[in-house]
Amino acid sequence: MKAKATSYGAATIVNAIAIGKGAAFGVKLWTKAEVKLTNNPGEVKGEITSDPFESTVLIEKTVKKVLEHFKLANEFGAEVKTWSNIPIARGLKSSSAAANAISLATVAALKMEVDDLKVVNLGVDGAIDAKVTITGAFDDACASYFGGIVVTDNFKRKIVKRCEAPENLTVLFHIPHVKAYTSKVNVQKTEVIAPIIKIAYKEAIKGNFWQALTLNGLIYSSALGYNPAITIDALTAGAIAAGLCGKGPAVTAVVTEEKVDQVKEALMSYEGEIIATRINNEKARVESYG
Repeated sequence: MKAKATSYGAATIVNAIAIGKGAAFGVKLWTKAEVKLTNNPGEVKGEITSDPFESTVLIEKTVKKVLEHFKLANEFGAEVKTWSNIPIARGLKSSSAAANAISLATVAALKMEVDDLKVVNLGVDGAIDAKVTITGAFDDACASYFGGIVVTDNFKRKIVKRCEAPENLTVLFHIPHVKAYTSKVNVQKTEVIAPIIKIAYKEAIKGNFWQALTLNGLIYSSALGYNPAITIDALTAGAIAAGLCGKGPAVTAVVTEEKVDQVKEALMSYEGEIIATRINNEKARVESYG
């Protein structure tokens, strides 16, 4: 009883920490999870092969949430491996992608069937239990799982708007070497920016996703102490949108083909790594059974 699943990455349009509502879009980065069920109830062994020094608490909590949902926590344990090309703790939704892939692979290994939103919600429950999220990151989880653009109410776990994203755009991430964990975010600092983030959220509802991304990114950068100059430089170089991704420190730039080189050059003037990827409209999937 074994299964492997893949879920994709995502990027912030509106960060939900300030108002409990958010928006995000899928990108072609990925996380894979392989879940092998064992006859050791309650024992979940996790390994993050792409970043072995990271905590495996999210793996353990997510598998247990799935087993509990099917009332099988007293029958099975699991051995889980994940691997990913999403840098951890940079704001690039590594936790949401991992929780989705683990949840989906565990359901598949059990040979059970549930709807997609239940798979997402079990992953969100695992992420909350693992304390890798403040709001449950339902927006990030949905963008990671379903692809495309999603606008959500995270507290109600409701998808307010969903649509395909234009695939002819490149997404550039500037990734500083330093990690920043969601559990360490000063929530009080984000409360004072809530009225402006509500404006960004309304723009996202209207379909003005790239304006919302830029406004959200600049405001969160100021609140969380990041230098907004990198965003301004990306916009000056021709990005159609740019801003802090999640709680940072990564910055997202959405770019048309003809402006990729100029924007990349602007981002490279800051210390860190650049990842270039595409927008993703594909859904998470089970890769193999048995």
